[in-house]
Amino acid sequence: MSRIAYVNGRYVPHRDAAVHVEDRGYQFADAVYEVITVIDGKLYDCEGHLRRLGRSLGELSMKPPVSDAVYRLVMSRLVQLNTLKNGTIYIQVSRGVARRDHKFPAKSETALVMTIKHLRLPKEQVVQGAKAITVPDQRWARRDIKTTQLLANCLAKQAAAEQGAYEAIMIMPDGTISEGSSSNVWLLKEGNVLVTRPADHDILNGITRQSIEKLAKDRQLKIEERAFDKAELMDADEVFLTSATSLVTAITQIDDTVIGEGRVGEIAKSLRSDYLGAAQ
Repeated sequence: MSRIAYVNGRYVPHRDAAVHVEDRGYQFADAVYEVITVIDGKLYDCEGHLRRLGRSLGELSMKPPVSDAVYRLVMSRLVQLNTLKNGTIYIQVSRGVARRDHKFPAKSETALVMTIKHLRLPKEQVVQGAKAITVPDQRWARRDIKTTQLLANCLAKQAAAEQGAYEAIMIMPDGTISEGSSSNVWLLKEGNVLVTRPADHDILNGITRQSIEKLAKDRQLKIEERAFDKAELMDADEVFLTSATSLVTAITQIDDTVIGEGRVGEIAKSLRSDYLGAAQ
């Protein structure tokens, strides 16, 4: 059965889903997005994603296309129409269609698109761990807004793929780590101290990141939100990534350096299990 998408009020076959050529999301990346994980047919962390979507729209002075209740209604319908058990729902809101001009149009209707993707939960990375590389962070200064302006992220992810790596971890001009190309980065030191960068303008405050922080506190782990550099990252007991698609993915090698003992650590394994358990 073909996938069904939602485009501006209509449920349509995925192959026919389209927006106008002058949609500002297409021409200017004047759009924001969210990716919501679906586990066993249930939307996970939905409230947090919708809250961040609203914040992103507000930061760009963009009018929400629908209420949170309507977002939820459409997503539930897409789960049903696509018989989606495990996967993701992609939500994109653009400023809409207008004659091409850099300044905001005087009149335009925000456009809403949603699509789904069927996925298997990446269990193999829990067993084997994954490799990452480091790359310079070349993105704009407002990484806290989840825009579709992702070219630098794509270049980083492609560099990782070409080196057989799962993720690219980005380094800022001051030498500190920001985040992965599509994930937040955590390190474990001294056995029970988790370090991750503060959620300021330099990173996207991941919704999965926020859930993992709560689960870590439940496990009596100490959390330090601060900047850290590549040397500290390489010397960590464990390194793992969090995101809506990575969930909790252990990193056992960065560039040519083996992390910890080169296998998935107990903290990453436990937090992933906790996260999946909370999703039931």
